[in-house]
Amino acid sequence: MAEIITSEVLYDILRKEKVSAELQQLDKNFYKNIIKYLQDKTNLIETQKDNVMFAKEITKINKEVEAVKRMLKELYERRENKIIQNALFLSKSRSKDETLPLLPEERKFFKSVLETVELYRKSVLDNLISARLPLIEEPPKDIKTVESPKQLEENLLVRLIHPVPKFVGTDFNIYGPFEQEDVSLLPKQIAELLINKNRAEEIKNESS
Repeated sequence: MAEIITSEVLYDILRKEKVSAELQQLDKNFYKNIIKYLQDKTNLIETQKDNVMFAKEITKINKEVEAVKRMLKELYERRENKIIQNALFLSKSRSKDETLPLLPEERKFFKSVLETVELYRKSVLDNLISARLPLIEEPPKDIKTVESPKQLEENLLVRLIHPVPKFVGTDFNIYGPFEQEDVSLLPKQIAELLINKNRAEEIKNESS
């Protein structure tokens, strides 16, 4: 049975989220129910706004809607903070336990935060511990073909000599992962970094 949202129901949900250190289980249709509540109230206000007899009730509904929006914002931010803290904990513990009571949209956010935290932990901390300079990895970035002469001067076409995991470049964009023999057009600075590390070789235009 779908949960019907009212200001009282939302207040109770927020109260439980505030007093607990753990994420609370929300109805899977929570967002849809919130939208329905807001749309119903908005429609009611619109249809009765010119009704003088309904003026006091309209004022009351307006205040209720504003209160619901404030509670919704606080609920979101509290859950947002808990999601980030859980991602940090899982990254530090190297645990893969992701059994959290998350809504589908929150699950995507959680995974995104976790991947970013793990990416930078591996790229910076793990390298420092191994006495290596940080090689920041980022999420994969599509390499687009460039055509203008200026862009071509700023990029190099390279062939990968060895596999390279995805990494964050000095421009804070994500490149890779690359397999051996992959060919890619990369920013000159990134390409030269791979070439200097004997990970790639430049493919030169024989006609030039």
